[in-house]
Amino acid sequence: MSKNFELLREEGRAQELFGPQTTETRAVSPAPVIQLAGTPALEVEGMARTEVMKLVQRLFASSDSRGPRQVCFVGTEPGNGCSWICAHAAEILASQVPGSVCAVDCDFQAPSLHREFRVENSYGLRDALIGDGSIRQYARQLSRPNLWLLSSGSQNGDPWSSASLERMHQRISELRADFDYVLVDTAPLSLGNHVGVLGAWSDGVALVLKANSSRREKARRVLEELQAANVPVLGAILNQRTFPIPDKIYSWL
Repeated sequence: MSKNFELLREEGRAQELFGPQTTETRAVSPAPVIQLAGTPALEVEGMARTEVMKLVQRLFASSDSRGPRQVCFVGTEPGNGCSWICAHAAEILASQVPGSVCAVDCDFQAPSLHREFRVENSYGLRDALIGDGSIRQYARQLSRPNLWLLSSGSQNGDPWSSASLERMHQRISELRADFDYVLVDTAPLSLGNHVGVLGAWSDGVALVLKANSSRREKARRVLEELQAANVPVLGAILNQRTFPIPDKIYSWL
């Protein structure tokens, strides 16, 4: 694995988790804050904001111009805060770059990205699979002019059926073409293997682990399976950690 990330969320606060950053990054200037009426910005302050900022820097602010622009966030099991991380990373990224950022909910079993942004899931990706027009027509603008959400959508049916797979690939490709950055929230690996498909269509996967819950053996097996499928694993995010752990304990990742 090329990088390791840690992120702590504990009642909206985070402790310092990172030492000096060794990964080369480029500085990015914050975009002007322009609040849109009716859509509040996500509230994340203090050390929580600092840790999400570090995560965004390490994922997207690579000195290589060919660095990741479309990343899948996936957890090993439900309830590890994957949607929270994806949503807040999108919000922070949009505040730091002039380009467009779109958060996409591909967790069709238990969609929650729209709840993180406090909007309805009245239309979205499912609707785009059976509808016409630009993919941007199915996304909604959020707290910033450059921040968008494509929720899971309201239609029924199996988006991962063989009949829908080609259309899904087409729509995901359109997202990459229409937006500068795409952050995809996916269903937990324990509930399906769709992340392999989405990861192959993206620049890589950020694996979300829950402290004191995600098992070492399971995480290692997931990592091996993704690598065997030629899905780049960009890093691991340890979420909801409540006590300091030496860096060497993560040597198994």
